[in-house]
Amino acid sequence: MRNFHGVLFQFYLLSSLLLSSWPMLGESLNPSLNDDVLGLIVLKADFQDPHGKLSSWNEDADSPCNNWVGVKCNPRSNRVSDLILDGFGLSGKLSRGLLQLQFLRKLFLARNNLTGSIIFSFASLSDLKVIDLSENGLSGSIPSDLFTQCGSLRSISLARNKFSGPIPESLGSCSSLASLDLSGNQFSGQLPLGLWSLSGVRSIDLSDNMLEGEIPKGMERLNNLRVISLRNNKFVGEVPDGIGNCLLLRSIDLSRNSFSGGLPSSMQKLSLCNNLSLSKNGFTGEVPQWIGEMRSLETLDLSENNFTGQLPDSFSKLQSLKVLNVSKNALSGSLPESMSSCVYLVAFDVSHNTLTGSLPSWMFKLGLERVLFSDNGLSGNIDTAFASSMENSRKKLVVLDVSGNKLSGEIPSAVGDFGSLEFLNMAKNEFFGSIPASIGQLKTLIVLDLSENQLNGSIPLEIGGVTSLNELRLEKNSLVGNIPLSIGNCSSIMSLSLAHNEITGSIPASLAKLPYLKNVDFSFNKLTGALPKQLANLVNLQSFNISHNQLQGELPNGGFFNTIAPSSVSENPSLCGAAVNRTCPTVLPKPLVLNPNSTDATQETIPQNFNRGKKILSISALIAIGAAAAIVIGVIAITVLNLRVRASKANPPVAFTFSGGDDFSQSASSNGDSGKLVMFSGDPDFSTGTHALLNKDCELGRGGFGAVYRTMLKDGRSVAIKKLTVSSLVKSQNEFEREVKKLGKVRHANLVALDGYYWTQSLQLLIYEFVSGGNLYKHLHERSSGSYLSWNERFNVILGVAKGLSHLHQMNVIHYNLKSSNILIDSSGEPKVADYGLARLLPMLDRYVLSSKIQSALGYMAPEFACKTVKITEKCDVYGFGVLVLEIVTGNRPVEYMEDDVVVLCDMIRGALEEGRVEECVDGRLQGKFPVDEAIPVMKLGLICTSQVPSNRPDMAEVVNILELIRCPSESQDELGDVFN
Repeated sequence: MRNFHGVLFQFYLLSSLLLSSWPMLGESLNPSLNDDVLGLIVLKADFQDPHGKLSSWNEDADSPCNNWVGVKCNPRSNRVSDLILDGFGLSGKLSRGLLQLQFLRKLFLARNNLTGSIIFSFASLSDLKVIDLSENGLSGSIPSDLFTQCGSLRSISLARNKFSGPIPESLGSCSSLASLDLSGNQFSGQLPLGLWSLSGVRSIDLSDNMLEGEIPKGMERLNNLRVISLRNNKFVGEVPDGIGNCLLLRSIDLSRNSFSGGLPSSMQKLSLCNNLSLSKNGFTGEVPQWIGEMRSLETLDLSENNFTGQLPDSFSKLQSLKVLNVSKNALSGSLPESMSSCVYLVAFDVSHNTLTGSLPSWMFKLGLERVLFSDNGLSGNIDTAFASSMENSRKKLVVLDVSGNKLSGEIPSAVGDFGSLEFLNMAKNEFFGSIPASIGQLKTLIVLDLSENQLNGSIPLEIGGVTSLNELRLEKNSLVGNIPLSIGNCSSIMSLSLAHNEITGSIPASLAKLPYLKNVDFSFNKLTGALPKQLANLVNLQSFNISHNQLQGELPNGGFFNTIAPSSVSENPSLCGAAVNRTCPTVLPKPLVLNPNSTDATQETIPQNFNRGKKILSISALIAIGAAAAIVIGVIAITVLNLRVRASKANPPVAFTFSGGDDFSQSASSNGDSGKLVMFSGDPDFSTGTHALLNKDCELGRGGFGAVYRTMLKDGRSVAIKKLTVSSLVKSQNEFEREVKKLGKVRHANLVALDGYYWTQSLQLLIYEFVSGGNLYKHLHERSSGSYLSWNERFNVILGVAKGLSHLHQMNVIHYNLKSSNILIDSSGEPKVADYGLARLLPMLDRYVLSSKIQSALGYMAPEFACKTVKITEKCDVYGFGVLVLEIVTGNRPVEYMEDDVVVLCDMIRGALEEGRVEECVDGRLQGKFPVDEAIPVMKLGLICTSQVPSNRPDMAEVVNILELIRCPSESQDELGDVFN
């Protein structure tokens, strides 16, 4: 029997055309063979079952009625009656195998992924009562004979598929139909006349299709209709008068169509209707008084039509009304006081009309949750309405919008009593006075908009209590005072606008504690002081407008502020930085010089742990300390002399020691000179912990000038210490210090800052800021690291390096050693140029010295290094920059060594450009992911920078301008064309 079933099953799969003869064939072959088994197995064969839901369906079974998932059988006939496969995750197509289930009563295949069209009729399934194929991907037109002989069907749902074409007329044959849902498809054309012959239908949902035309007459025959939804189609004309004869109607949704004219008066007979939605049509005339006769209404939505006149007094009869929306019409007059009898009202929206009068006193007595009066002509103060609010109603109000009216007076402090408020909009009115401190009691408030009023006074400190706030808008008032520090407690805030006020003081650093902050507008105020540097840490920032203030100092470095639009910072005369095209003056604190051997009373000795305590003492205390110190110094002097005699054969340690058991521990020179530490800002609070400052474990890398180590300051900030290994070539101490101090004054967002230095005759250290993201060489060439730079990131690196070099040259500093390993990437992806100006520490700019000490820069060195008669200038850096640009765009090293050839990157790109295939040179990892109109001009710029003649190379300021033109070519196409032609 098993082999027989298998062979017969394969036969059926090969020839679906014979399905109609299966029952007869099955009887002739084996009378005991179950047609339901065969039909279901064929159905399963056309399904994909990723979750194995149908694993229990076995072709060797004699009957599907025993433990087949989703299958129910009639216990008397032992034949399949229900097929319930809702939400099984099935895909594939509907099979004719269904037609074998001759006793099927219910078919549920909803919420699957079925596709294809329906190509057969259900006429042969005479017992079928329910079809639910909703929420699939079925498509195509419905066969005209699909519902022929469907007299037994009670429910049809084809909702939320992709069916198209007209609704078949054969639907009128389903005389027993009670529920029809064809919503969420692409049905078109007019309604079939046969639809009105379904006298037993209770629910019709044809919403969200493309049906059109007028509703045909005959609707009055639908005596049992309870629900009708024609929402979101293209119906036109008037609503037929026959709708009033459907006396059992509970819900009518005709919204989002193009109905016109007035409402048929017959609708007042629909006393059982609880939902009437007519929004977004073209209905005209006054809102009918008879609507008050529809006593069961709970939801009435007449919004976005052309209704005129006043709101009828008869609405007071709607004792069950919960939601009333008449917004976006042309209603006028005042709101009827009789509305106070609608005690179950929850949401009331009359916005965008021309209503007048005052805010009704009954408004806050009803326990409303949503009140929207925006964009009307309401006037007067709102004290009475707020004062009459009941304690119970204050706990329910969630949304209050009275914006865009002519309301005046002060904002009552009672607003703080509405403890459930989430949305409060009182903008565009004539409110005056101060913002009540009670606002801080609204712990659930998400949006607060008091903009465009006449408010004065300062922003209350209590605003910090509204910790759930997402949006705060106070612009276009007359507010004064400072921005409260407590704003930093509003940790959820995303949008903050205080523009067009009279606010003074500085921008508080507490703003940096708002991690979700996206949009800030402080423009047109009187803000002063510098911007907090911590603002650069706001990773979600998208706009920050501080124009038209009196701010000063440098913009924060990094993050959003590296690309801030110039218009956002304009009209701040003392603000400096790239965005305002104004160089910041270098103002550094007096260097802290620590020399333990100095006799100068103004210098201090270095304690062993490098900590300095600061305390103001009284005169008497100083005298006592001085006397004690004299005694201590005498004792120490005698002790030191004795120790020197005992240790005359040994080398004494320097005052600045680097211990740790490795070969980096230093000793003083034979003349006994100790070290000198200079920090350009702050105390040298090193915290080495268990590692020495120059511990091998903390080594970051080595270069032509020395090794670099990472260490930690007491405040948790990391620094990088470069131990110079060119000591025999370093200048004298005075010359060394003069050059290093010059480099210490160079500050720019795209330059690694030099924070200090340490000097002895045998050991020189440079102390830099630590940059965490590694160097550019690693990102470009070490593919095993998994790093990958997009085109946008590469362009930003090129632009950032150009800006850094341009600033160096403005400070009369030449880099001499530009290469990808000397470009560091910080945590936000911004480039920082390192190792600039170190060649100046050598006793002479000897070309041999440079070439021997900077061997790793092969390919970046300008050709003039080989010619002693040509002066070395900033144009050497421009050449190296050009090579770097080509390296970034192509992902190739400046010089590549092949098996039998050496490929110089500049020559390769130049040749490709002449042959018209320069686009092929872009890094293969970027193919299809870069703008050609940016990449090719950038490569051309790189070639111009690597010109053999120094005078033909642009200076770095010009390079920055060209790059900005490439990124925004519409600003000056002609100028950009002149560069490359």
